[in-house]
Amino acid sequence: MMQFSDATAIAAAVQAQTVTAEAVVTQVLQQIEHYDSRLNCFTTVLPEAALAAAQQVDLAIAQGQSPGPLAGVPFAVKNLFDIQGQVTLAGAKINQVNLPASQDATAIARLKQAGAILVGALNMDEYAYGFVTINSHYGATPNPHDLSRLSGGSSGGSAAAVAAGLVPLTLGSDTNGSIRVPASFCGLYGLKPTYGRLSRAGAYPFSASFDHVGPFSRSVRDLAVAYDVMQGPDPRDPICTERSPELSLPQLRQGPEGLRIAIADAHFARGMYSEAAAAVSRVAAALDVVQRITLPEAAKARAAAYLITASEGSNLHLTRLRDRLMDFDPATRDRFVAGAMIPTGWYLQAQRFRRWYRDRVRAIFQTVDVILAPTTPCVAPPLTQTTLMIDGQELPLRPNVGLYTQPLSFIGLPIISVPVRLPETLPIGVQLIAAPYQEAKLLQIAASLEAEGVTAAPVADLTAL
Repeated sequence: MMQFSDATAIAAAVQAQTVTAEAVVTQVLQQIEHYDSRLNCFTTVLPEAALAAAQQVDLAIAQGQSPGPLAGVPFAVKNLFDIQGQVTLAGAKINQVNLPASQDATAIARLKQAGAILVGALNMDEYAYGFVTINSHYGATPNPHDLSRLSGGSSGGSAAAVAAGLVPLTLGSDTNGSIRVPASFCGLYGLKPTYGRLSRAGAYPFSASFDHVGPFSRSVRDLAVAYDVMQGPDPRDPICTERSPELSLPQLRQGPEGLRIAIADAHFARGMYSEAAAAVSRVAAALDVVQRITLPEAAKARAAAYLITASEGSNLHLTRLRDRLMDFDPATRDRFVAGAMIPTGWYLQAQRFRRWYRDRVRAIFQTVDVILAPTTPCVAPPLTQTTLMIDGQELPLRPNVGLYTQPLSFIGLPIISVPVRLPETLPIGVQLIAAPYQEAKLLQIAASLEAEGVTAAPVADLTAL
């Protein structure tokens, strides 16, 4: 069996013609067929289209052409992204009757233009409303590092597929933490770019003023390459109008020198389990960070984020709630119904608070470049667990694994969750947070932590499956 460390290594081998794209894709499809019955990552597999695309990559290389920086790299996407010719499920039974998509989502199209090869679509929480990827229609996606535990959500299939080594690169979406939470639980690098930096065209919405799309990978360089090839203005997404300078691997190797880094305290220092605290401490020590800063009213920001996303999400689904209420996943249905009853005045007040909070947090970035915070309060809990102990209180698990991600989604900041593996524990993530459009700073720090061995994203051992 061929072994590659990451997507970048695959692309280099394919372009050097030491392996064919067709051989890589064939192996990936075999792994999916062998292991996915237990992992339940994929809801759709596209073997014929993937093999045909791989053959085209090999032909282009044989003719002396360069298919792109991701030549021959297999990837898969959360099943809320439009795939031409396929029905976009968004984790829902209701969507099964929809017409197939007429074109690929912009993010998929740009990855394909860079030579990457789409192999399928991945499981998620229904309509992206959840942190667990336990779906009443399509089943649960467990954590590949321990099949008795959660993979996180709502992009759980996307994270689990990379953690299991089924594919080296996937796409997810993040509204209140749906990339960062599964990245933490599954031990991966997950990037939520600045709001509006990557096009959401062709990605089924949840809450339009919060939704982001972004990649999962096992290396920082893969995040950087995927981010580079996907960014740029898109007339199909009116908020996606800017492009940052292309990142380079030498730029990533500059490390954190000269960057001002601080640790988030107050809300972000309360409620975490010992593993989360140890992970933040390890990253801070590696970066020689002692300064602490307070993001004001973070708990209120989390509450306001809930009000806005619940209101916007419920409004999007009002017709379906009226006509097909019992076809929703029960966990999703109840929260959408509750969201539909939120008074308009509460929503407007939450938006006013949002502007105030954005201005206060952006002022902090006048004195620091990057902030460290835990991604999740704990390592991946058991699939059957329904509550968490937070500051001595027993609270519902599903909303509270987003304790540290929701206040940051609120104002569209770029964030990378980096995987920290501590002795005798499952992996857990630490968030690197920057001001809008400062993804390069995050990638520099993440690359430094990776190079020093502070963070790593190992492939799960599937030999027992």
